[in-house]
Amino acid sequence: MKQWLKNAVFYEIYPQSFMDTNADGIGDFKGIIQKLDYIKAMGFTAIWMNPCYASPFTDAGYDVEDYYLAAPRYGTNEDLRRLFAEAHARDMHVILDLVPGHTAYTCKWFQESMKPEKNPYSSRYVWTDSPWESLDNVDGIRGTIRGISQRNGCCGVNYYSTQPALNYGFAHVEAPWQHAVDSPEALATREELLQIIRFWLGLGCDGFRVDMAGSLVKNDDGQVETIRLWQDLLARVREEYPEAAFVSEWGEPDKALLAGYDMDFLLHFGPSHYNDLFREDNLYFSGEGKGDLRAFFDLYLHNLALTEGKGLICIPSGNHDMTRIAHHLDDKRLRLAYAFLMSMPGVPFIYYGDEIGMRYLEGITSVEGGYERTGARSPMQWDSGVNSGFSAAPPDRLYIPLDPDTDRPNVAAQLVDEGSLLNELKGLIALRKETPALQESAAFIPVCIDGYPLVYKRCDGEKTVLVVINPADREATCAFEGTLGNVLYCYGETPAAENGVLTVPACSAAYIELA
Repeated sequence: MKQWLKNAVFYEIYPQSFMDTNADGIGDFKGIIQKLDYIKAMGFTAIWMNPCYASPFTDAGYDVEDYYLAAPRYGTNEDLRRLFAEAHARDMHVILDLVPGHTAYTCKWFQESMKPEKNPYSSRYVWTDSPWESLDNVDGIRGTIRGISQRNGCCGVNYYSTQPALNYGFAHVEAPWQHAVDSPEALATREELLQIIRFWLGLGCDGFRVDMAGSLVKNDDGQVETIRLWQDLLARVREEYPEAAFVSEWGEPDKALLAGYDMDFLLHFGPSHYNDLFREDNLYFSGEGKGDLRAFFDLYLHNLALTEGKGLICIPSGNHDMTRIAHHLDDKRLRLAYAFLMSMPGVPFIYYGDEIGMRYLEGITSVEGGYERTGARSPMQWDSGVNSGFSAAPPDRLYIPLDPDTDRPNVAAQLVDEGSLLNELKGLIALRKETPALQESAAFIPVCIDGYPLVYKRCDGEKTVLVVINPADREATCAFEGTLGNVLYCYGETPAAENGVLTVPACSAAYIELA
């Protein structure tokens, strides 16, 4: 494991919406630099920044036009280099969002690939030999682009129709236009990806969160060839940059860590049951007490065993692709959710604004392909001033509108309120950082993970901490053998143990050393 990932706590920044310093209504690199002291003071050790490359922004930057150029609306490559340096000066790290599976349709590679004449980019994307030949049955392709050039073919897309799929080859070649994973055409794309990674690491970036990491090779049953591709790439990167960290949007740690990633996210789609925690109907952390985490922990414990000594599982508070956690939980349950996040193995990620309970904005017009996700991407609320301190632009020029509620939460107010959600989270981060038994690699031992309360032990070999959480509006009990010792943290009333039974008050959480 990378040394700097030990005891790490990440903060996700959506650059469009974090801090605007030039009054154009869009956040920028200088705004992030301006707020590094705040991020540091909260206890975060690292930043994940969503895509910041040149782009037409049909999908908020996940449609990359030039992988080697910072988006001018955020600043320059030099500004980005300064951001890395300023973070390092504060003993923090920054990872960028890497989008390896597709580009923007405006990317020069794609523009060249559309030409009927053969050129170095003709096979950079997944093209058929005829505009009439469909890619509907190709695993990993979600649509096609056709009829937009003189090239005799159609191109597969990974997501939106503006995102043509890059060619990393096919695990099973079934047509003349398909290339094997070890073909010169597929390997050329792989080598370009390696150069992109080297370029940003050379400027001071500390690693990457990789978008759709498991999607590169097509017709890849079990993602066997995609795993091999990443094993090759990451091994070569680490020869030059051994401390570079890679986090995958894969959602299957057994595959991602085998591929060589340091960490894998639990996703709100796929098999992880992440939504059972904070977002589905009958979510566990609601006051109704109707949630069920058995499916979540069945898979989590299976994957946790597979990570032993190999990597980490990341559980986020949310991200730019889902409704905000505060849309589902009230202030009290948010605190319990953060007590959970800060006491689980692996590396926690907090989405910007979740530390103050920023709200999800329902029904607002889609911006840059966000659609319903747009409501989770509104401007950061720094204070009670104009545009909540995010920007000096006229309100109608903001990238996304602000929360219209005049009582919207903000950082300045919560910083001075000792009982605020922000300060609750800040205290939990500090406690995690000073307590080895709560950190990324300490043992996780289930006590009660079936119903309410949720109880587990974290142990570093010297100290064992019992984590006790009960989001329900009623008292809950479970069998427990042991002696409760020093209470490290408590929200609500303190649990009690007597005659082999642990009694946990309603809406409470505690970290307790075992005697």
